[in-house]
Amino acid sequence: MKKLFLMLSLIYLVAISCTTKEEEIKEAIAQEETVAPLENPFIHHVYFYLNNPGNIEDRDKLVEGLNKLATVSTIQQHYIGFPASTDREVIVKDYDVSWMCFFKNLEEEEMYQKDSIHLKFIADYGHLWKTVKVYDSIK
Repeated sequence: MKKLFLMLSLIYLVAISCTTKEEEIKEAIAQEETVAPLENPFIHHVYFYLNNPGNIEDRDKLVEGLNKLATVSTIQQHYIGFPASTDREVIVKDYDVSWMCFFKNLEEEEMYQKDSIHLKFIADYGHLWKTVKVYDSIK
């Protein structure tokens, strides 16, 4: 009887744990779906070329800095990426890290450029890259 009770208790705990995780996932998805899309976003996409191409330590350090940079208040959404394994003639994948962020408008992107967090990012992490290429776009 004691073994049965312990087994049932364990099954109950596992079920509660799974339910909690499932509820957390559903809540995260619901929150994501409630984020209103930007009407006419200003998209700022930066491609970083490291001084030491392919150096994982330098790449991770840059990602650390980009995560700090993401705290700038005018950034609505951001994404950090790396070259995909796709292989077609038109695909450019000579960069090490990409940084894409969305702003409500040009004015907020210009505020970002002058923000102390952005300036500190450049000062603290600029030694990691030899080149950046920036593609800004609007709708």
